[in-house]
Amino acid sequence: MKILLINGSPKGKKSNTYKLASAFLEGMRLETESTGDKVQTEEIQVNRMEIKSCLGCFHCWEKTPGTCCIQDDMRQVIEKLLWADVTIWSFPLYYYTVPGGLKTLIDRQLPMALPFMIEREDGMGNGTHPSRYDMSGKKTVVISTCGFYTAEGNYDGVCSLFDHMCGKGQYTAIFCGQGELFRVPELSDRTGEYLECVKEAGKEYVQGGISEETFQELNQLLYPKEVYERMADASWSIDKESGEKASDALVFTRQMASLYRKSSYAGREQVLEMYYTDIDECYQVVIGKEGSEVLTDGFKTFTTRIETPITVWRSIAAGKIRGDEALMKQLYKVKGDFDLMLKWDKYFGGAGVTGGSEAKGRKKPGLHVPDKETNMNVLLIPWIVFWVAAPIDSYWGGLACISACVLVQLLFYRHKKTIYDFLTGVVAAGCSIAILSGVQGRIVIPLSYLAFGIMWTASCFTEIPLSAHYSMNGYDGEKALENPLFMKTNRILTLMWGILYLVTPIWTYAIMGTDIGFLTGAVNSILPIVMGVFTGWFQKWYPAKVARG
Repeated sequence: MKILLINGSPKGKKSNTYKLASAFLEGMRLETESTGDKVQTEEIQVNRMEIKSCLGCFHCWEKTPGTCCIQDDMRQVIEKLLWADVTIWSFPLYYYTVPGGLKTLIDRQLPMALPFMIEREDGMGNGTHPSRYDMSGKKTVVISTCGFYTAEGNYDGVCSLFDHMCGKGQYTAIFCGQGELFRVPELSDRTGEYLECVKEAGKEYVQGGISEETFQELNQLLYPKEVYERMADASWSIDKESGEKASDALVFTRQMASLYRKSSYAGREQVLEMYYTDIDECYQVVIGKEGSEVLTDGFKTFTTRIETPITVWRSIAAGKIRGDEALMKQLYKVKGDFDLMLKWDKYFGGAGVTGGSEAKGRKKPGLHVPDKETNMNVLLIPWIVFWVAAPIDSYWGGLACISACVLVQLLFYRHKKTIYDFLTGVVAAGCSIAILSGVQGRIVIPLSYLAFGIMWTASCFTEIPLSAHYSMNGYDGEKALENPLFMKTNRILTLMWGILYLVTPIWTYAIMGTDIGFLTGAVNSILPIVMGVFTGWFQKWYPAKVARG
């Protein structure tokens, strides 16, 4: 397969659209090579070529048929157009059509047509000129970005042009609004997802055509209209009210604030104070029910304050360094409510501050089934049933626990199962069978606490401690497992819970030898309740302590 990419952007390879075209071309190349076919590619960078305007002299029709009288680079372009099996036209939208240099190139294709008049079969226009060459079997792809929030309604001129050039419905078009976002490193999470989708489109194109599902995803907005337009306005280094030049730090802060998701409103106004230590500038981002606002003076009492060199924060936002790792290295500090940091992506749309920045894979609309989540309560059900019921009545308590182990399996239809859920089923059922077989409850019940404690403690020495498997649901799911501060917090808590249950068998054995042995389950619930309260406090206190430096 021979593929020609014509980059019509005046910015050349720095073009935003060129990134999309390159991704599409890469997808085509990967798919073609996977079938064992050879791929030949050529690129034309229009901004580097000398292509003069058409003179309208018709010299190429009458005096030198098929050859233009102008001696410039257009002759090479025509040769490559005739050589290619697939031509990809890549360009940004300029005043609702193609850039001037590309339009000149299109005008200069006149030598490729014959002068005679014929009627079109596709209903486009009133007459045309036949091709001088056999162009049957050749395919065309048109890829373009624009600066509006959507491509819809802005490409009428482009579509009309290519409908006349190629024939209506005889080319594949990918039009993407919000094109300026592809040059913003801080938004690489979202734009990277889109480029992966474009690459997939390139693969599907080679297979026979881009699927409807992929087209739907390509036509989705990168960001909602309101968010995009706020980002676009904030990107200009001038103040919207005064028209004066704004500092880079203020522009950056406004762009960050524009990413705020109103749907994440926490029920109260929050004030994020950004103090850029290396340039001694401070701004506040007020986030609430109606949106976000950046304050340059008249500051409010902050709820969260970040003290950071702006170079560090820009690198974090751009995904060059991980925010959680930078925090552990004390590259920046956080004061006040640390919960906003733990849920940064929820508030600011995945700017990459507290976690990894890589997309976890493309999911097509309508086909994505939400991931199941783990549930600590499901893990605890068999244990609680055994610890409460078995001291009261060994026989019925054992049966109740076995029943719980069986019924809990039904809950995994909705919840994700971990190795600890599996171990719970095996050990809790084993303890129940032992007590039903006649082994004294005073022996089995303390041993069950010991087994539970061993399971917690042993998990501290694995890659993911037990509590992290379950608490990650409140902190961006599996992405939280990449956060070293989150993992360290959970490793400490898991160890503390493990120690609690390792020593619980001591007093359990003693209590069961008294007249109130049947209350063992109730008595042993007191410390876990206290520990649960402590856990909730520690999950916020410890990360905040580290963040304060």
